Amino acid sequence: MTPLVGRDAGFPVPRSEDVARVAGVSRKSVSRVLNNEPYVSEEVRRRVLEAAEELGYRMNHAARALASGRNRSIGVVALGTAGYGTASLLVGIESAVRDAGYALRVVNTVDGDPEGIAGAVMSLLEQGVDGVVVSEPIVEGEVPVMIDVPVLFLGAPPAFTSDRTLTVGVGAYELARAATDHLLDLGHPTVHHLAGPGQWYASKDRVEGWRAALAARGAVEPHLLEGDWSPASGYEAGRELAADDSVTAVFAAGDEMAIGLIHALREAGRRVPEDISVVGFDGNPVFAYITPPLTTVRQPFDAAAREGIRLLVHAIETPKADLPPASELPVELVVRGSTAPPPFRRDRTVLSTT
Repeated sequence: MTPLVGRDAGFPVPRSEDVARVAGVSRKSVSRVLNNEPYVSEEVRRRVLEAAEELGYRMNHAARALASGRNRSIGVVALGTAGYGTASLLVGIESAVRDAGYALRVVNTVDGDPEGIAGAVMSLLEQGVDGVVVSEPIVEGEVPVMIDVPVLFLGAPPAFTSDRTLTVGVGAYELARAATDHLLDLGHPTVHHLAGPGQWYASKDRVEGWRAALAARGAVEPHLLEGDWSPASGYEAGRELAADDSVTAVFAAGDEMAIGLIHALREAGRRVPEDISVVGFDGNPVFAYITPPLTTVRQPFDAAAREGIRLLVHAIETPKADLPPASELPVELVVRGSTAPPPFRRDRTVLSTT
């Protein structure tokens, strides 16, 4: 029987060698498991984690920082907004960083200007972070900062000089194509697009996905409308589109803009989806409970954050190793009540069955 060496046996602080003895593995194996390193069998990982739990073992992060030269912390530069997409991505990052055994430090920017981003990065570096995540969506040009730790860009191209730069998209291009294809598959001759602000990378990716879907089907590309992510901007676009009898389908680059757009269409006497179909973007679960429930494409915030943090931690902990290939992110179309075939196609269907 394995002797007790943890808190129940009167030992105030169990050590890693105690975990190794209880688990029946080497101290190196314990270190690999607790540092979340690859190439550890599931059986060894299970035994080590169970032994650590049994003993009440807690890693000494200060000692590990001195030994490894790392502080076990990751910094995030994020746009200071409560918007659903930005907030959801930050929640996903926080969860992934915590699960990887790191502390999280966040610095928000106000308006996305390069000087603000540079200041945010410098603040994080002064705190001794081991890596930086940039989920800031409005970087314009290259930021004049040299970073000596790995940097992960989520949903935006690299803008800093760093020894190790990683990029993971959130699938906006593919999701925009899926939204547009859904409307074309229903029989709409073309799809109008209400884009987000032009300086946002997320807006540009969605516009490119929309255009690619139209081009692949030989559909005419209508005039592009631009909003600012708010329901109010969607409402203004909806008033403009409602005056055009040829409009039968609209893809909005954000769920909140889609809601404002639907409100304006209904005020103008244009029914959704009977007269005009509307697809949103983001997958905010609240909009499953409006009338009509909103068809949308759901951004894989959690999957993108976990994939990005996986690569970033690999770059931090094995600086000389090649990065593993990035996993493919899911594309999820959530079809609800705001989309249907266009009126002329429904009329032909009814006539052909009578």
